[in-house]
Amino acid sequence: MRYSKLKPETYISRSVDSQLQALLGAFGGIELCGPRWSGKSWTAQAFGESVTRVDESGEIYADDPQLALVGDAPHVIDEWQDVPAIWNVVRHRIDDSANRSGQFILTGSSTPPESEKRHSGAGRIARLRMHTMSLAETGDSTGAVSLSGLFEDRFEPMQSHLGLADLADIVCRGGWPALQTGELTNPKAVAAGYLDALFEVSMPHAGKSPVLSRRIATSLARNVATSATMGTIRSDIAALGDVAPADATISSYLEEFRRNYFIEELPGWDAPIRSRSRLRTKPKRYLCDTSLVASLLGVDPSRLLKDGQLLGLLIESLCIHDLLVYVSALPESYGSSLRYYADADGLEVDAIIELADGRWAAVEIKTGESKVEKAAANLTRLAAKVAANPAARNPKPSFMAVLLGKGTMARRRGSDGVYVIPIDTLGA
Repeated sequence: MRYSKLKPETYISRSVDSQLQALLGAFGGIELCGPRWSGKSWTAQAFGESVTRVDESGEIYADDPQLALVGDAPHVIDEWQDVPAIWNVVRHRIDDSANRSGQFILTGSSTPPESEKRHSGAGRIARLRMHTMSLAETGDSTGAVSLSGLFEDRFEPMQSHLGLADLADIVCRGGWPALQTGELTNPKAVAAGYLDALFEVSMPHAGKSPVLSRRIATSLARNVATSATMGTIRSDIAALGDVAPADATISSYLEEFRRNYFIEELPGWDAPIRSRSRLRTKPKRYLCDTSLVASLLGVDPSRLLKDGQLLGLLIESLCIHDLLVYVSALPESYGSSLRYYADADGLEVDAIIELADGRWAAVEIKTGESKVEKAAANLTRLAAKVAANPAARNPKPSFMAVLLGKGTMARRRGSDGVYVIPIDTLGA
């Protein structure tokens, strides 16, 4: 990996590093986007030769956006969205240079509203999504079982080392880079600080109420890993004694949460690529980091260990989070490569990985070994349904796996070929 002289001393390599390096050789600009505090600035700095921090002197760059472009390439423009006009200035500079590659790295913790007139940047500025750190990045997973390897039929058994107490600690700690480097040491304070910044600064900046923002977020946390309806969110708010907001109001808050990368939405999947089910199925919602769910619900690791149902939902959230990181690193992945399956017959599968070349895999997520048989039966049932569908684009899955929170060993079952993979053995 070719890092720059600006790479922070405590920088921990990230899953997106190789992607960023490749994109710098192909595009004039790259936008690193994702939740605040997920490490975008450090990653950009690790590859940049100069830096403009827009949030430190926004009024200067608002007066003359061209000033934000001054510096050696690749030039990092941190938190560019604070002065949205910078985007078009960068695009014009890239155009004027005949799209010379590797000029700019922009980082953004939110997307400017649609009212801001700006070019899409297509062909000039590539978009690279970041998440908080996966277990493979924090060192809690060996990463010995490669997701890309599973698609290529490469696999070696591997022992697991995490117990439920470890997982409870991890989901409450989250994947915040500052906690891994020792820059910050209090996980509870990090999650609370993130939420305060979102509810008290970002949401009011968009004209949203801090109180209602927190209420809706708490409902999302209570219903994490589900397709919570507007009615469910409305009922949760009414239960707190507040006047229930209209659906349009709730929708506007959810949109603002999306713009701030606070929520992740998993779309539905069906084997035929043009199936209406992909559009009709409500998305499942997750928060961008498991520690935010724990903070909003007011639980710590000891309390989680006494609430098996909530721990199971947070382990599912952790697994989906890590799958999002690992799937995005696959060469044939695209924006909606990670989905879920649910049909009218009551069959549900937690995660479907679909690649641009048509290959797909099915993954069930369970807390521990006792649920493996049922999960494997679900997977084989789905495979049979897809195989019987004449409209399926690619009827045979590349692999099927049960992803576990606490497991004994990553292995392949002889009876049905289903992999059993503890989350602390999985990597990109």
